[in-house]
Amino acid sequence: MSGAGVVVLAAGGTGGHMFPAEALAHALLTRGRRVTLMTDSRGAGFGERLPAVALQRISAGRIGGNIVRRLFGFAALAFGTIEAARKLRALAPAAVVGFGGYASVPTMLAAGRQSLPTLIHEQNAILGRANRMLAPRARRIATSFAAVGAMRPQDRERSVETGNPVRPAIAALRDAPYRAPDAGGTFELLILGGSQGARVLSAVVPAALSKLDPALRRRLRLSQQARAEDVEAVRAAHAASGVVAEVKPFFDDVPMRLARAHLVLARSGASTVAELTVAGRPAILVPYRHAADDHQTANARALEAAGAAWVMPESEFTAEALAERLARLMEAPELLREAARRAHALGRSDAAERLADLVLDVAGESRRECRP
Repeated sequence: MSGAGVVVLAAGGTGGHMFPAEALAHALLTRGRRVTLMTDSRGAGFGERLPAVALQRISAGRIGGNIVRRLFGFAALAFGTIEAARKLRALAPAAVVGFGGYASVPTMLAAGRQSLPTLIHEQNAILGRANRMLAPRARRIATSFAAVGAMRPQDRERSVETGNPVRPAIAALRDAPYRAPDAGGTFELLILGGSQGARVLSAVVPAALSKLDPALRRRLRLSQQARAEDVEAVRAAHAASGVVAEVKPFFDDVPMRLARAHLVLARSGASTVAELTVAGRPAILVPYRHAADDHQTANARALEAAGAAWVMPESEFTAEALAERLARLMEAPELLREAARRAHALGRSDAAERLADLVLDVAGESRRECRP
């Protein structure tokens, strides 16, 4: 392939699929490669952040639900595959990279039928349904975890652990040391619930903090993300307990808050887990119980098994249990320091570069082997 060969990225839907695609695009652009994104209607914001990336819209449908929704999904998938095939023939890409989710399926199916070099990236500790469908056709499979469930043995032989790319501002925290809380000093607690917040965190966290010993409550400095409709109630509950808290639907300075956090309480989506490990911060993880194939639990358990986090399933996430856990951890700086060290050991701040290496290797353009 010529050095000018375009790399096509297939991604859409949620940020969990789009963030790593954006990070890879940036890494490829800095190496002088041309990049095109094939996406559904939800990938529009990508072009604003990386104007050098050409956008191609295709139809994509989710295969699930009742019979009517399935029929519409199959029709959108078939139409999207035809669209993608036409666009790929015009582009003649050096490689096609899929990031999972149903928005990637039409492009990856079309690429396979044209015998183009293909690679898929899996963000979670369980191979997603779309990637499960695509894995047998992919030349290589990039993973974010050392062990990934629901992957066939023959597909595992073609897998490479690259890690899950994170934002540059988070990658910059790789060298920011974790500082455990001083005895009796301020304790920074950061609570993240995903881009839309999490109702269970808004309900349980204020109740749990109200049960802490007053001396512990006075130590807390809290940053909590909450759904817009819950913000005022959460603020009022914290104020009634005497907890110093900043509550917002969205924090645009998460890297700064993560840098100073002594402990993070969060969901366990792929991006959150990747950011925690790159930054090396201890966490209590509350997996979203309705996540597809329960992949958030698999992500959280992987960190727990490494000693980097503590998992609290929603069924066990009560005010009493959380208060007990927080009280114990606030008085155990060595335990927090060790969890931070273990989280840091899992982090891959160079995941985007490792993934770019693998893409160019698949395309036959790499001048070096993908790092082990």
